[in-house]
Amino acid sequence: MNRRAFLTGTTAVAAVGMVNDIGASVPNPYRWELVPPMDTREGFIAWGKAERGENPKFLAQRWDRFRALVHNKDLWDQKTMRAFLLTPREEFAPPNTRPHVYKTNFLDIGYGVTMSGPHLQARMTTVLDVRRGERVLEVGTGSGVQSAYLANLTEGTYTIEIIKPLADRTRGIYDALIGRGYVEYKHISSRAADGYYGWPEAAPFDKIIVTCGIDHVPPPLLSQLRAGGIMVIPVGPPGAQRVLKVVKQQAADGAVRVTREDIYGGKIVPFVPFNKLVDGQIQGAHNK
Repeated sequence: MNRRAFLTGTTAVAAVGMVNDIGASVPNPYRWELVPPMDTREGFIAWGKAERGENPKFLAQRWDRFRALVHNKDLWDQKTMRAFLLTPREEFAPPNTRPHVYKTNFLDIGYGVTMSGPHLQARMTTVLDVRRGERVLEVGTGSGVQSAYLANLTEGTYTIEIIKPLADRTRGIYDALIGRGYVEYKHISSRAADGYYGWPEAAPFDKIIVTCGIDHVPPPLLSQLRAGGIMVIPVGPPGAQRVLKVVKQQAADGAVRVTREDIYGGKIVPFVPFNKLVDGQIQGAHNK
């Protein structure tokens, strides 16, 4: 499963970048039946403080962004709404960008990469339509917040990051949060590798989400997607991708057919490049 050993003590605190404006330990154990209030801002904030031990300032920001996501139709089903409301984005942002974590813009997280904005992450996650019990692969761990959403949707989340120091830092964040009671992040298995080739030992996957841009659908990822499975991936030239929902269908005779649907109706969405490893070093992108 390639899960890392939990960090403890000062190492865990340093890894998660805790400062005074982040919440304390989770007072009550995680359970799948846990559903935050979705009717009033005040009710959600009070619930999040009592049930999750989280900071009311960030809970208020999360609620306001949640309502904007629903209004914008980036969130449209109950399970993904639940996943968003249960995911403390502030825990995954570096301290200097944490005040902006619920705004719409992309955030710099170091290593030349960014944390995607909440609207994009919400729509990609909703389109992916993850069901509990499914096996999901994420390519491009980054800050870790996307996998955190997925961990509230299924027990089988696998994530790959090509930048090893970033992969290690994010694994440290997961493990520190697990130590504080966010045990849903035990659902996340992570590794540092070139995501173009997927995770063969864990395949097949019911769903795959790619968070870096490329000019084609990688054949290894498509081969690791189960028949009937969905991949959400940004495809197009550098800096000008369209986010596609790719569905793999297989006929009784074994013939494979792939359908594609643009989830933004043609809107250009720039992503960081889908980089590749050559002799253990990042060298260029996987574009043809």
